Formats: sequence, structure tokens, C-alpha cells
Amino acid sequence: MSSKSRVRKHGHTAMSPLLRSLTLSRTAHAPVTQTMLLQAYAALDAFRRGHGARNLHTTLSRHLLVSQELARAGLGADVCADIESAHAAMVRLDIRERETGRWSLEDDEYARLCTALAIFDGQLSAASLNELASAEAKMIEGLMRSAQLRALADAAV
Repeated sequence: MSSKSRVRKHGHTAMSPLLRSLTLSRTAHAPVTQTMLLQAYAALDAFRRGHGARNLHTTLSRHLLVSQELARAGLGADVCADIESAHAAMVRLDIRERETGRWSLEDDEYARLCTALAIFDGQLSAASLNELASAEAKMIEGLMRSAQLRALADAAV
């Protein structure tokens, strides 16, 4: 038996060759991005028709957060205000649902969300799967930090 250590040093996060090839492949890109867009537009349509639900709100909000992360990474940094405006529309939608029990968008909120989804569409066309995965990871990290801060605030009360 050899006395040499078999510890491998990793310069980068370990990723399987298959996953690495998929993150770089444009053929794997379209199904992922088209699914994301379909989810977002389906949620928007449901809200426009007054048939929204909490899970649709969560889905659309998460896609907007991914869009925001992509903008921070340089894909549409000049349109951050439009994405933030769409976030504000989602907050108002949530407040309205809590007050009235109805998921309904005002015309200006719908227009803001349409603009943000058009931006997201462009970002998805330009982003690699690696950039998308990174944006989603940052979005999840942000959500976890936010939940931890809320838990700390609740515990302090």
C-alpha cells in the first residue's frame, strides 16, 4: 500500500462532465429558457384574468429576482429600474390579495410586468446556462438571508 495521500485538490467546485457540458451547450439552453418564460407568462396571464394563486405569485416573483440578478451580472444593467418597478407591482398585487382575496392586476401593473418579462426574455436569450444557474443561486441565497433576517426580527419581538 502506498503511503501517499489520495486527497484531490479542487481549484473549482466539482461538477460532473455531463453537467459541465450541459451548462455550455446551446441545445440544452432553449428548453430551460422556454420553460422559464412559459411559467412567467402563464402566471402573468392568470393574474390578468383574475385567476392567480400564491404559487403563481411565487413563481413570477422568483423569475423577476433571477432577472434582477442577471441585470446585476451585466445583462441589462440599464433596465434595473424596470425590473424593480415590476417587483413593486408584485408587492401591490400581494397586498391587494390579502385585503380583498382577489388576485387582480391594474393596467399599469400589467404593463410593468410585461416590460419586465420582455427584458427577462432578452436576458435569457443572451445568458449561458452557467450564468442562469449562478443567478438562480444568488436569488436563493438572497431569499434565505431575507428569511433569516425575518426570523431574527420575529425572535427579538
